[in-house]
Parts: sequence; C-alpha cells; structure tokens
Amino acid sequence: MNIPTIHEQGASGPSATLNNPSTTAPTDFTSRTSSDKTAVPSALHSDDMAPIPTDPVPGPTASSHSSLEDEKADEPHLEPIKAATSNDPSRRPLYLTKSSTRGPLTGEDVLRVLSRKRTNEGSVGTGNEEQDNELAEIERLMSRMFGNARQAQSEEEKTRHVGVVFKHLTVKGLGLGAALQPTNGDIFMGLPRLIKRLLSSGPKKASGKPPTRTILNDFNGCVRPGEMLLVLGRPGSGCSTFLKTLGNQRFGYSEVLGDVTYGGTDAKTMGRDFRGEVLYNPEDDLHYATLTVKDTLEFALKTRTPGKDSRQEGESRADYVREFLRVISKLFWIEHTMNTKVGNEFVRGVSGGEKKRVSIAEAMITKSSTQCWDNSTRGLDASTALEYVQSLRTLTNMAHVSTLVALYQAGESLYDLFDKVLLIHDGRCAYYGKTEDARAYFEGLGFVCPQRWTTADFLTSVTDEHERNVREGWESRIPRSAAQFEAAFNESQLSRVNQADIEEFETHLDEQKRAREAAQTKSTKKKNYTIGFHQQVLACTRRQFLVMFGDRLSLWGKWGGIIFQAIIVGSLFFDMPQTTAGVFERGGVLFFMLLFNALLALAELTDAFASRPIILKHKSFSFYRPAAFAIAQTVVDIPLVAIQVTLFSIFVYFMSNLQRTASQFFIAWLILFVLTLSMYSFFRAIGALSGSLDNATRVTGVAIQALIVYTGYLIPPSKMKPWFKWLIWLNPVQYGFEGLMANEFYNLDILCEPPSLVPYGPASQPGYQSCTLQGSQPGQTTVSGADYIRVAYTYSRSHLWRNVGIILAFWLFFIALTMLGMEIQKPNSSGASSTIFKRGQVPKAVERAMESGKSPHDEEAGETDLTKLEKDGETSGSDSDQNEVKGVAKNETVFTWSEVNYRIPYEGGERQLLRDVQGYVRPGKLTALMGASGAGKTTLLNTLAQRINFGVVSGNFLVDGRPLPKSFQRATGFAEQQDVHEPTATVREALRFSALLRQPKEVPKKEKYDYVERIITLLEMDDIAGATIGRIGAGLNQEQRKRVTIGVELASKPELLMFLDEPTSGLDSGAAFNIVRFLRKLADAGQAILCTIHQPSSVLFEHFDELILLKSGGRLVYHGSLGPDSRTLISYFERNGAKKCPPRANPAEYMLEAIGAGNPDYKGQDWGEVWEAAPERAERGHEIQGMIESRRQANTGSKTDDEREYAMPMSTQIIAVVKRSFISYWRTPDYIIGKFMLHIFTGLFNTFTFFQIGNSSIDMQSRLFSVFMTLTISPPLIQQLQPKYLDARNIYTGREANSKIYSWVAFVFGTILPEIPYSIVAGTIYFNCWYWGIGFPRDSFTAGYTWMMLMLFELYYVGFGQAIAAFSANELLASILVPVFFLFVVSFCGVVVPYAALPTFWRSWMYYLTPFTYLLEGFLGVITHSVPVQCSADEFAQFSPPPGQSCQQYVAPYIQMAGGYVEELNGLCNFCQYANGDEFSRSFNVKYSNKWLDFGVFWAFVIFNFVAVFFFSWLWLGGARGIKAAFSPAARKQKKMRKSQKSGDQA
Repeated sequence: MNIPTIHEQGASGPSATLNNPSTTAPTDFTSRTSSDKTAVPSALHSDDMAPIPTDPVPGPTASSHSSLEDEKADEPHLEPIKAATSNDPSRRPLYLTKSSTRGPLTGEDVLRVLSRKRTNEGSVGTGNEEQDNELAEIERLMSRMFGNARQAQSEEEKTRHVGVVFKHLTVKGLGLGAALQPTNGDIFMGLPRLIKRLLSSGPKKASGKPPTRTILNDFNGCVRPGEMLLVLGRPGSGCSTFLKTLGNQRFGYSEVLGDVTYGGTDAKTMGRDFRGEVLYNPEDDLHYATLTVKDTLEFALKTRTPGKDSRQEGESRADYVREFLRVISKLFWIEHTMNTKVGNEFVRGVSGGEKKRVSIAEAMITKSSTQCWDNSTRGLDASTALEYVQSLRTLTNMAHVSTLVALYQAGESLYDLFDKVLLIHDGRCAYYGKTEDARAYFEGLGFVCPQRWTTADFLTSVTDEHERNVREGWESRIPRSAAQFEAAFNESQLSRVNQADIEEFETHLDEQKRAREAAQTKSTKKKNYTIGFHQQVLACTRRQFLVMFGDRLSLWGKWGGIIFQAIIVGSLFFDMPQTTAGVFERGGVLFFMLLFNALLALAELTDAFASRPIILKHKSFSFYRPAAFAIAQTVVDIPLVAIQVTLFSIFVYFMSNLQRTASQFFIAWLILFVLTLSMYSFFRAIGALSGSLDNATRVTGVAIQALIVYTGYLIPPSKMKPWFKWLIWLNPVQYGFEGLMANEFYNLDILCEPPSLVPYGPASQPGYQSCTLQGSQPGQTTVSGADYIRVAYTYSRSHLWRNVGIILAFWLFFIALTMLGMEIQKPNSSGASSTIFKRGQVPKAVERAMESGKSPHDEEAGETDLTKLEKDGETSGSDSDQNEVKGVAKNETVFTWSEVNYRIPYEGGERQLLRDVQGYVRPGKLTALMGASGAGKTTLLNTLAQRINFGVVSGNFLVDGRPLPKSFQRATGFAEQQDVHEPTATVREALRFSALLRQPKEVPKKEKYDYVERIITLLEMDDIAGATIGRIGAGLNQEQRKRVTIGVELASKPELLMFLDEPTSGLDSGAAFNIVRFLRKLADAGQAILCTIHQPSSVLFEHFDELILLKSGGRLVYHGSLGPDSRTLISYFERNGAKKCPPRANPAEYMLEAIGAGNPDYKGQDWGEVWEAAPERAERGHEIQGMIESRRQANTGSKTDDEREYAMPMSTQIIAVVKRSFISYWRTPDYIIGKFMLHIFTGLFNTFTFFQIGNSSIDMQSRLFSVFMTLTISPPLIQQLQPKYLDARNIYTGREANSKIYSWVAFVFGTILPEIPYSIVAGTIYFNCWYWGIGFPRDSFTAGYTWMMLMLFELYYVGFGQAIAAFSANELLASILVPVFFLFVVSFCGVVVPYAALPTFWRSWMYYLTPFTYLLEGFLGVITHSVPVQCSADEFAQFSPPPGQSCQQYVAPYIQMAGGYVEELNGLCNFCQYANGDEFSRSFNVKYSNKWLDFGVFWAFVIFNFVAVFFFSWLWLGGARGIKAAFSPAARKQKKMRKSQKSGDQA
C-alpha cells in the first residue's frame, strides 16, 4: 500500500516532536478559558501543566487559568452552550462546535452549525432578527427547565450525582469468541463426545465452565458534567460493553472489576437507590408504535415529574408537563410530529430521524446525570446524524450531564462537538483524552493521517492492520497489538494528564457529596422512581388504553372474529332441547364458551415478548416499576374482556337456548368474565417468567392440554387417575366449568327421550322404563339436573360462589406471578459475540484455542494471523491482486434509462416518488446514487433493478440500446442494504448456492465452485469460509455479513452490472473503507457499479467516478462526473448560486447542504429546476442517445438476448433448495428438540391421563377423548413450524425471488419436504409414548393402522399450518389464525356435538367436509372394534320388568334394535347402553367398515393441504399481483406500450 505524505499541518511531524520534546504538537490546540467550562473545571483542559520531556507528544499549549475562587463562583451558573463567541446572552447559539484544529469560530460558523431547520441559503449571516428572537426564546424556555431559578428551587437538582469516574475498569465475559455450529447429531453424539473429553482432558476440563475472556481491560478516566465523550473502536472491540458498564447495565457479564463512581457514589448504591440517574440507550429506538409522539413524551414526563419541593412555586404537575413538552418539542424540532404515531415497520409513523429525536427527548426528560448512547446514528444520512449529535450537545450543556456516545463513521463536524475521545482496540484503551490532542498523539507514535481523512476515521484506522498508514522508517517502531497500544498510552504524558484530571475532579466530589447530603430530604434519599406506585399504575393504565386504541384495526378485527366464532358456535348448538338429547350438548356448549375465551388469551404470549424490550428500557429510565405495568395491563383487561365476553355470550347463550332467566344469564356472564381475566393473567405470567417465546410455547403446549382435560368435562373426576387428579384443584377452568354446569342444571328437569329411554319400542310399557342418563331414578322418565351433575361430575350448586371466589384468588395469584416475573426480568445476556463454525471447517488457530480454552484472535472483530495481515497490508494494491479481480468482473454492456416516473396510490389519490429521471451506468465506472433521507434513492435503485411490485412505473430502460432481456434480474447483481441470508448456511455454501443456480447451465459445476473459491480469496474471507452466517451476536459481524452479501452477488458472475444499496450502512469507518476500496477494484477491472451511499467521508467519496444526486420528491439535481477532488461537482454548484465550498469541507456534505437536504424550511432555489435548465442535462441526454445508437450495433452475444428467466432447469433448482433446507433443519437442533419434546410430553401426558383404561361405558368415551387429545397437540406444533416457513419466505422475497435464483415452486418444495421426515419420526415417538400405555388393542393390524393414521395426521398438520402461514403477513397474524381455523375444523367432526345432535344445516355438508371426521372415524373405529363393554354400577339404567316377564324377555326386542345388554339384580333390570365398542362407535356415526375409506379420504385432505400451500404461496409471491394486473387498465396500458416499444426496437 502506498503511504500518503503527511499533510501540511503535521509536516514537522512525529520525528520533530520526538527529537525536540519542547516542540508543540503538530496540531493547533485552541485553549479554553474558564467561561468555556461547565460547573466543575477539568484538569485535562488545564493548559498550565508542563510537558514531560520523555513523551512523544506534549500537552496543550500553556495558557493561564482563572482562579479557583472564580471557578467556584461560576459553578452554579450553567451556560447552555459550550463555547461563547459573544457576551450578549441573547445571541448565543444553541448548538456550537468546540474549538478545533480549524481555529476560532466565526459568526458564520456559529450559524452554520445551527439546526438545518433554521438555516437556509437566504439567511446565512448574523443579522437575521427573527432567528435571533427564536434562539432567545428557546434559551428562555430552556432556562425555565434547567436554569438557575429552577436549580435553586429544585431539591432534585441539588441532590444529583453529576460526573462519572472509572478506575481500573475491567470486564470479563464467557466464551472464546468462536464456537461450533450445533446440529441434530449432537443429540446422539453429545454423550460419546463427553466421554472422549473426559478421557483426553480429565473431568475438570470436560465438565468445567466455559472459559472467560477479558472484554475490557483496565480503563481509567472521568467524564465531567457538561462533557461529551466519543467512544470509537471497530466492531467487537468492546464499545457497547464500555457503554453498558458505565450505564450500570452489568447483567450477563461474568465479572466487572474496578471502581465506577457517579458523583462519588459507587455503582452498586446507584443501582439500588439512584437508578434513575444513570441511563443506557441502545441503538434501537424502542417505542410503542401506535402511540403518538405527544402521548409518548407526555407519558415519560408524567412519570418523571418531580415532587412539589422540586418544582417552582405555584407550578402544578400539569404546568410542569405542559411547559417541559413545549420546550423539548421546540428544541428538537418535533412540534409538527406531535400528533403523528411513532410507527414501526408495519405502522406508518414519523421518519427515522424524527424517531431518533423522540428518543433523545425521552432521555432528556429523565434528567439522568450520566447518559450512554450506543451507535444511534446507524442508518441515518449525514445531515440527520449531525442534527442528532447536535441535539445531544444541547442536552449535555443545558441539563449539565455527562454524555458518552459510540458512533460509527463520525464526520469531522460530529467529532468537533465532543470534548473527549476514547479509542478502544480489542478491549484495551488505546487513547483517552481531549479530542484536540488525539490526532497529534497518534502522529507522534508514527502514524500518518492522509489528506481529507476525518480525525475519527484516522483514529479507528490505526487499530486496523489493513488500513493504517505508517510514516516512512517507522514500520518497526509503531505499536501493532492491542497490548502495545495500551502500553504506549499508559507510558505517555496524556495518560498522566488523564490521571491528574481524575484526581483533580475527585477533589470536587467530596464537596459535591457534602452539598448533596445537606440538601437531601426523605423524598430524595432514594431516587429510583419519581412518582409513587399508585401514580405509576394510573399513568401506565392510561398509556395502555392509548396503545390499544392506537391500533383500532386489530381491536375491531379481534371483536369481529369473536362475533363470527360466536355465531358459528351458536348455530352449532342451536336451540338445544331440554331433554336427554341436549344434555351432552349443554355441557359441550358451556365447555366451549370457557375454552374459546381462555384460548383467546394465548395471544398475550406474543404481546408479552413484543413489549418486553420497551418495559426493560423504561425500567432502566426509572419511569415505572414493571410491577406497575403488570397491574395496569390487568386494569385495561377488565373493560376489554367485559366487551369480549358480552359479545360472545349474547350470541351463544341465547342461540343455543341455555336457561333464559336473568339471574342464570348474569351468573354465567360473571363466571366467564372472571375466568377469562384469570386466563389472561395466567398466560401473561408464563410469558413474564419465561426467557424466550420458544420456552413459553413449550410450557403452554402442555398447560393447555391440562386445562382442557382436567376440567371434568372430558374425564369425569371419578375416572381421573390419582397421580394427575390433583390437577383439577389447580385448574381454574374446572372451577368455572362446575359453576356454569351447576348454574345451568340445578333447576332443570331433563325429559328422557330415546335412545336414552330404555327399553323403547312397541313392546315397552310406561312405568317399566328408565333413563340411561346418570342420576336417573328407577322407573322415572325425567331426571333432575341437580342429580345428573352430582352423579356424573360430583358438582353441586352450593359450590357456586365458593368457585367464583377461588377463580378470583387464582386471578390475583397470577397477577402477583406476573408482577414478580416482570420485576426479575433482565435484558439479554451481555458478553462477547461469537463466530460459529461448521464442525470440520474451523481454522487451525481457532481450533487449537478452543481445545486449550484460551482466547484466540477475535474472528468477530475481523482479525487474522499477524503474518497474513502484514502480507495483506503490503499486497492489497499489488498487480497480482488486480489480476485476480480482472478474472472475476468484466462486462461491456451499458445500462441507460430515461423519463423514469413512479407513482403510487396514496390516501385516495396518487403520489409521485420519481419524476423524469434519466441516467446511465457504464463499465469500469463506480457511480454513487445520493440524496437526503426520503429523496427516493432506494426507490430509484429498486426501479432500475426491476424490483418494484407496487404502483405504476413508466420510462425507457435499455441494455445496449435494447429492451431488457427476461434474464435481466438474474444477470445483474443486487446487494441489498439488509444482509438477508439463510443463517445456518456457511459462507462457502451461500456462495456456492448462488453460483450453482445463477451462472448459466452450460458452465460445469466444478468450474462454478472453483470460481467461488476465487471470490472467497478476493474478499479475504478464507478464515470465515467455514463459518455459518448466523445472526448478529451469534454469527458473522456487520462487515463480514456485508462482504458475504457482495460475495453472493459476485458468485453469480453478473453479466450486466451490479447494484448495491447502502453497502456501508451500519459499518465502522474502517469496514466502510474496505468495502468501497473493494468496489473500486471491481470497477477498475471493468465492472459497472451503481450504489447508494449515506454518510461518505471525503476519502470514501473520492473513490467514486460519477454521481446521481436526487432531491426530495425524486427529482434529479445532478448527474455526471465528479472530477478530481470532486471539482466538477463543486464548480457546478458554485456556478449555479451555491455558497463557496471551503477547502477542507467534505464535498458529499457540502452538496447535500447546498440543495437543502433534510431542511423542511429550505427557502433557496429549486435545484431540480436548475438542473432542468442546465447545459449539463442536455449533454447527458446526448450522451445517452449516443450510447444507445453505438451499443445497438455492438455484438453482445447472449448477454442481452438471453430469454431464460432462471439459469438452471426446475429439477436442479428443487434439488439445490431442498438440500439447503435439509441442512438448515439439521443445524437447528432447538427446533427439532422442541418438536420432539412436545410430542414426548403430550404423549406421556395422554397415556398417564387414561392409563390402562377399563371397559366400562365411560371408558369407551375416554377412548374417544384420548384420540381427541391427540388432535389437540396440533395447534402448538403448528405455531412452532410456522416461523420456519415465514423465515424462509422472508429470505426468498427479500432477495432470492428478485434475483431470479430459483422459482417459487422450488421454494415451496424446500419448505415442505424437510418437515416430513422429522414429523414422521416425532409422530412415531408420540405413538410409542401414547398407544401402549393406555391399553388399546395389541394386535398388529390395529396398532399398525393407528400408526399409519397418526403419520397422516402428522403430514396433515404440517400442510395445514403452512397453508395458514402462506396467506399470513407475519407470525402474529398466523398464530392468531391457528386457533380460529382449528376450532372451526374440530367443531364439526362429531365430538363436541355428536353427529345426531348436529343441526341439519351443518350435518348435511360441513360434517363431511371436515377432515377430522375421517381421522376420528379411522382411529375410533379400530380401537373400539370388538372391545366388550362392562358397565359400572352407576352406569346402569334400572327399571322393573312387567309382571310375568324376565328382564331378558322384556328388553330383547330393544337390544336387537339398539344394542346393549341387560342384567337382573334384586328384581330390577340393570340395562347397559352398549354391549361392545362397535355399538358405542355407532352412536358417533363411526363404522369400523369405513376404515380404508377414511384412510383414503384423509390422504386426499393431506394432499389438498399441500396443494393449498403451493396455491397460497403462489398468490402471495406474485400471483395475486398478476391477477390484479390482468384486470387493471393502467397495467394493461403499460404492457401495451412496452410491447409496441419492443416491436419498434426490433424493427
């Protein structure tokens, strides 16, 4: 690598500094007077400290300081700015950068760094009176919240712990940074491998804890109130750990050593008593999507409104909230968004930049004394990122707090806003000190900062062997490893200055502590929560209602679904008679009412895990106790459940003809209401106590079965096995069911009707008949309802109110459990992330480290062996490397587009996102596509790549002057911003998959795979080729994933061009530089590349050849060459009225500022109009026409004529996709183990519930219910498999469908086939757990037939679940639809309502359309066939025979007609309804002779389900759009235009 010369400022450079210790460092340090300081002065800013001669870099230039007395006098006065340029307070700017190497700030500089909202082309200067008045108003407002008056009055302000000090801070975590990919083989190989480790390593190592690694090592420093610290480091270096530790978020680390104090108070005390004063803000913006910005901030304010003693005199809580809200909305420019929802990926809301500002405002409300912000500019463009950091600067100055911020790709304007900078290299401190000193320090060590590099980029680059620039002759003297950097800093003067700074600050802490203790009262002795617990509950309750009503669509959808289901259930049990024919149904409808409302509560699980990150964030912000939120949820449940139960009850209760008295209806409503509340709290408690949704699902799978079976309806209490009978006392549903049954039956006289009236027929005589219904009296033809429930269920009306009380007690118990679970919840474990390697493909160095238990070099941080890195650093620009690239990327085609417009339907009208855009991409050129957030960059990129599936696109898209071939999407590479990959695939497998299916079929497989190896080498991924891609935290890091994304596209050998969307987003400056450097190599080798880019530094921007610049509204404002040092671009803007570009300004930031990007109040000229009139536009138009004409004549062969949509035939696609899916399943043992465990648990639970079943009449019913229980295992299993399908679909729609890698048919085969073998194995396990223990027939045919039907059932639910998922937008909707569809299917199969009792409407068609009808008949027919029935004593119907007849003679005609048998005992006839199992089955319309018919019909249903998966997948993946387009006039017109254009071109 060529080492650039040192820039002019550093010309005297390191050597001069080292040879002459008294020489001033080669950077212009601007001294600060005490007026620049915040309350506590800093020794690190003290310029009167003499330099130490041995140090390569002396301290800052000397200047006098104000006296200590002056400083003390100045302490209480908090200036809302960092450095003043005017003594007139009304003219002090709100945002002001620090003094930097550029010298003192001018008045123009001051205004330039103000909010872009308040700056425009027409108002650059200091004389804008309106602007000054606005600034004065804001400062006046801010002083009301943070000024001297409030501080003097506020008890809270006087007792704050300001400033953070950390000494010898060391953090350790578990793991080595590398691990092996788990597979299903581990289930069987785990034990042999453990034995092998025991024999080879000994018991201690084999069973010991995982080794620990040091994440942070010996950090020292302080951040004073009013100071901002910038934390820099490459991914994996420890930046997040540093911020979490100082934010007092220590959970998950194995050990935190050293001292961290906040205002002199240790971390433990702060965590226990003053949690609200320390804040850690993760990079994600966590808010409720359906709340408006105003509601979000008002809630935060209400929970952090201080007590009377800390507010101004006469100021109420409402006044405080209103005033603070006005201040922050004005300060952070979110007044216009106050009534807009915050939003997320599904809910339309505010923009990303506005959401960031809401997060900052929320943090400001906390008034936390120490605030840590983790990489919060990720995904923001340069202007929004700058506004974000400026907002933090304001917050720091005005609220007088210590702010620590980790940023990737920090521009110079961002860097200048910070006071101090920390550089972390592999967990060690490489630098800590003033931002002004950092560049000079590293130049003193022998590093060189190339021209136009930002300071932050330079600092990060010194820790990267690929990127660092070393002064000639210093190659052997610079520090190389993290330990050497740490040692160099510890020996430097700056380290001693830092120590002196800490000591000097600590002298102020004693005084602060005394003042704090003197001001402390009872209310401020602990400051975890600002308001009382009852106020927290009230605030959370109000917010929960707002969250709920913010999503009205879901609420109405849920209530609509309840009404639909209620009507179905009501019609199913329509107008039940008050006879024995309606008894079973009556119990069924009451059971169904309970079950439906209880199962609706299952959705609480998903919601519990969705809201958990927000709750944990609010807990860390000390807004409320999680227990208060738990109570608030319960309070919100009450009216919502009341509405839900009322809607359901009104339809079902009256349609089904339950007893129509007011008291019985309202008692039934009350029982349903309290039980539903109880079940909501039950599932919520499981969610609160479970670590993950997977774990919670496993618990609920078994819990639901226990709730259903041990209610008393399916198995009467008398028949329950003793080992499980205790479950009825722990089952709130059982108490509800008893209450409902007692309420319904206690005053009901049941008239006995055939077939329950025995004997019946011509020979029977009144008075000599009886009822088979339990509870009947000999010779009586009516049965008392009270007797029936007493004998059949041991239920009594006297238990009614006791049961209501017990259910309420359960409800309170579950609420308490939820409160406990929420209180003990912790954030996800912290610690070092790991690279996961496939077994057998681990690099040797990593393998040795894993065996020895010592930490290897950190793969996750992107490091490799030193020798390889040295060699790489020397050869990265060599000829051999360039030749390697030339063999990879070369094309000659030119892609042009003109008159491109894109419209979408919007709020009843149309919205134009692109307007008359034209341009081209040429081979050998790297073209940047830029613009502010929302300008339409990604939209244009997707339009050019033909990836728009919504709205209407018009325009001319030509490759070499010809219309786009059918292979266009396949023949272009498109690296998306989101790195979408199959997480279980290794890097090599991902690239091979792309090469195999995207390179033409004429290329041999070996040649494709050899080509992949070249790509891996070229992208420097040899060390991670065997690593699985995984997810962030357990897999490749951000940069490595980006390389894989680019590699996957290169492996396809794109014949036309490459598109890249934000390839540097989310990367640190070093990683971004490496990616852009690689793209530059590709372009130089002849590849045509178009890429969008967000925050390019000057260095990155210089790598591009051409620029397409868009303004908001999708209009073109510039297209053309950049020129050397971007002079062509700059001169265009300067020539057309933009202000002059300063020599050291970043051209990318300059041009965005010039066109008013990100500034809603921009009043300058319309640069779209300027471009329309510019001669450059006409030139581009002529160039495009010239390219079209010249390239039309060129012979491009198959590149533009290939009409194959996919490169490979369908059979190859299916084999490749199915193979990848099987590998994915093999490497997902959690899913497979979860599937198997659910089968084992439910199988054993079923077995032991009906263990060694007898032959009584009720035992026949138990056989039926055992089979029915088997059917109920499908909902949890379906909910387990649906995310697998949806994840695969997201990968397919996210990248692979658009790239035409394989067709949707191959995708569907890939989702179905891997499920089948695992389901068959799991079903076989279930069969063996279930069948033998119950005592079903042991003959081979019955067992074999049952197993076959069970295997069909396994296949059925796979297809059923995937079909539901196929038309669902997301996991939540799919999981909600499962119980709805399942209950619908199961309702008509003849179990819930027997066949004879089904209403004629449903019986005539729905009964035969329900697949479970045939499954149930198949199961029940064979397991009851020829099984003799022996009634128990309480099951006989007793009656006297007529005089002169024996029981046998009297009943024989009836038995011949209806079945059963009779015994004579003590002169009474004891009649049993069934003589054998076949007779029992017949009562459910089940015939043994239909077994093979059932088998065949159920096969047809299984096949139908899989056909439905294909159909709905096709609809979702484009079929629906095709159908819509076929009937859309606009689409037909567009197609006609393209056709005529194509025929014209051919002519």
